Amino acid sequence: MKDLLNRILPISKKAFINQINSQNQKLSEIQTKMDNVEKLLYYQMDPERYPEVLKQWYKDRTGNILDLENPESYNEKIQWLKLYDRNPEKTLLSDKYLVRDWVRNRIGEEYLIPLLGVYRNASEINFDALPASFVLKANHGSGMNLIVRNKAESDLNQIRHQADRWLTENFSFSMGLEMQYDDIPRRLIAEAYLNNNGRSLDDYKFWCFDGRCEFIEYIKDRGIHTRMALYDTKWNMLPYSTGTYPLIEEDIPMPEAVPSMIRIAEKLAKGFPHVRVDLYLLDNGDIRFGEMTFSSSSGTCRWDPPQADLQVGKMLKLPKK
Repeated sequence: MKDLLNRILPISKKAFINQINSQNQKLSEIQTKMDNVEKLLYYQMDPERYPEVLKQWYKDRTGNILDLENPESYNEKIQWLKLYDRNPEKTLLSDKYLVRDWVRNRIGEEYLIPLLGVYRNASEINFDALPASFVLKANHGSGMNLIVRNKAESDLNQIRHQADRWLTENFSFSMGLEMQYDDIPRRLIAEAYLNNNGRSLDDYKFWCFDGRCEFIEYIKDRGIHTRMALYDTKWNMLPYSTGTYPLIEEDIPMPEAVPSMIRIAEKLAKGFPHVRVDLYLLDNGDIRFGEMTFSSSSGTCRWDPPQADLQVGKMLKLPKK
């Protein structure tokens, strides 16, 4: 009897696990289809309804009432900009591929991360031509990137599948009508993988208003024990945060390159009421461009303390509608 149970139970356990995995896969597919239906409804919606829909989305995300007629806080003003500041140059600079030419012309080729390939779909990716480590990303949104640290140990078919899923997404409807992403021709790009002696790169995000950097968001040890802090342009820590990560507690000396990075960020930010310019700093002192973001957290930053939302909102002067 014991021998019989030993033969049956492992099979039953395996079958049970397979059944659970199958159910989870079906649930994931159902959720994806529901997400796609929701985005399709947005896509087919009369733009006259955008303010109404955005107010409801904002209430669902933040619990707050959105005042589009008299916005005062940073988060409210970002919602206003998403609807009414339809500067086509914002679409150009939100495109992670086309922005490269703009950056090259404004500050120079040396600040760009080397480009390894551009593809219309995942089937065009020639993995044999790529180095052992690289970064694959979609050009038309945020969060659609994949760090490949060792190509030989990666599931390349899964990478293709993920990349093709990115291309099906209209990111302008993913996070509350970020319309600057709407007209971006979708592509996949591969860039060189950068690191500091095996460590992940720290992020330096320069919050600029009317071409002037007001403060710096510094994110340390991303992906390990990620922490953050906000600093003024003299590297004094500010008494508030965006609430994205736990605060840095230790004293971080100001990197020598920060003044140069501020100048670079302000060159790129010139001409816009607000943009966040993200840069990387390598151990050898080299500076690399990351991206330009016109609606940080899609205007749902979890400011801590909450009154910081109003303080930062005063820095943002809205253009005419």
